[in-house]
Amino acid sequence: MADAVGSIDMPDAQDEEVEEPKKKPRKGKRGKKGPFGRLALFYRQVVAELRKVVWPSRNQLTTYTTVVIIFVLILIGLVTLIDYGLDHVTKYVFG
Repeated sequence: MADAVGSIDMPDAQDEEVEEPKKKPRKGKRGKKGPFGRLALFYRQVVAELRKVVWPSRNQLTTYTTVVIIFVLILIGLVTLIDYGLDHVTKYVFG
């Protein structure tokens, strides 16, 4: 069968042999280090990332905490009302 122009026909796997890429030896920071070397590298990377963090001021932290507590209290009240309502509906239906 002839291929149409613009066909998306894929070549068969047997037509072309695909060579798998060879693994290169590790270089740089993650070279031939043991588990303790990798652990130390991880710790250094964590500390470096924590230095990049912009920490909130005391005033911002207080504001954020207050907003979260108020939001949680509102949700507790909403869930309590729904639970109370469903309790009464269940008692009414099943008597």
